[in-house]
Amino acid sequence: MRLTIAAIGRLKAGPEKALYDTYAQRMTWPLTLREVEERRKLPAAERMAREAELLLGVCPAGATLVALDRRGKQLDSDGFARWIAARRDAGTGDLAFLIGGADGHPDTLLKRSALVLSFGALTLPHLLARILLIEQLYRAQQILAGHPYHRA
Repeated sequence: MRLTIAAIGRLKAGPEKALYDTYAQRMTWPLTLREVEERRKLPAAERMAREAELLLGVCPAGATLVALDRRGKQLDSDGFARWIAARRDAGTGDLAFLIGGADGHPDTLLKRSALVLSFGALTLPHLLARILLIEQLYRAQQILAGHPYHRA
């Protein structure tokens, strides 16, 4: 199973990128980061719709979508790993994790997603959300491999 993280905005050199890269290098599951931006100044609803188009445009065709949103379902690390394992075991070829812009995702994208995932009710900087996501993907990989990392 291949993983794609599709995100609005670009990680620039610095501590956030270094930490992201640390976890990305540890991944044994195939992982691709796709970063997109809408540079035009648009009203919030139009910008959200355009960002959704951009995100979906960089996802593999037929990918199972996971939208990160504060209104989504909260899973613990074991539950997240089990959810991924269930997709893998069902023959899912591609999982795409979508991180929206400052205004989040439009309802149309949330409805298309197999899972709307929340890291809690707090609003997180989008660069930090990427780091939390990649760390949890790495943790899920380790849980499913039976490695003790996830209990440390």
